[in-house]
Amino acid sequence: MLAANKPTPENHLLAAMSRPAYQRMLSGLESVELSYGQVLYEPAGLIKYVYFPVNCLVSLLTAVDKLRTLEVGMVGNEGMVGMPMVLGVGVSAVRALVQGSGTALRMTAARFRAEFKRNVPLQRALFRYTHLLMAQVSQTAACNRFHDAQSRLARWLLMTGDRLHSDQFRLTHEFLAHMLGVRRVGVTKAASDLERRKLIDYTRGNIKIPDRRRLEAAACVCYRIVKDLQDCAQV
Repeated sequence: MLAANKPTPENHLLAAMSRPAYQRMLSGLESVELSYGQVLYEPAGLIKYVYFPVNCLVSLLTAVDKLRTLEVGMVGNEGMVGMPMVLGVGVSAVRALVQGSGTALRMTAARFRAEFKRNVPLQRALFRYTHLLMAQVSQTAACNRFHDAQSRLARWLLMTGDRLHSDQFRLTHEFLAHMLGVRRVGVTKAASDLERRKLIDYTRGNIKIPDRRRLEAAACVCYRIVKDLQDCAQV
C-alpha cells in the first residue's frame, strides 16, 4: 500500500520537512508492516530499502562473537533505518532487527539515492539525525563498558518506551540478553531486582513501567544524556 493518501507523516524526520518537500517524496514511499523479530539487514548485507519508522522500533546490533550480539543503537519514529546510505554506502555494518512491531514507510535504495541528492530539506534532516544517532551509539558503547546490568536495563526500557510511545510492551529475557550483551541469567537477576523495587511489572514476557520517574532514577546517566540531545534537536 502506497503512502500517497497519508495526510500527515508520523515519522519525525518526514514531519520536519516542508509540505512541498514531503509531497515530492510521496510517490516513492510505501507503507509496510514490520513484525517483531524481523531482520531488515545483516552485517555486510546490501541495503535494498531505507525505512522511516512510524510506530515500530528497530534495534541495531553488532556481533560480539558467533553466539552473542549487542545492541549499539535503536531507531523509532525519530529517525531512519539505513543511515549508511546517507554517507553513500550501500552496505550495512550491523544487523537491523525489528524490536517492536508496527508500521514504517520504506523507499528503495535507488530511489533514496536520487531523492537525497535533490532534496535539500531531507539532507538537512538526515545530517542532523546522523549526529544524534552517532551520539547514541557512542554513549551506548560507554554504557555497555562501565555500567551494571540493572542500570543499563532501566535505561534500555526507558528508551524503548520513548520510541514506542508506550509504557507497556512485550519482551523476553532471551531477547533482552541479546540487546544488552549479557547472559540470560544476568537479565533475569536485573529484571527481578527492578521488579522487587516495584519499578517494573513483568509477567510472561509483558513489561509495564508503572512510574517512569522512579525508573529513570534507577537508570544510568546515559538515558538522560541521549534524551536531552534528542529533545534539543527537535526544538
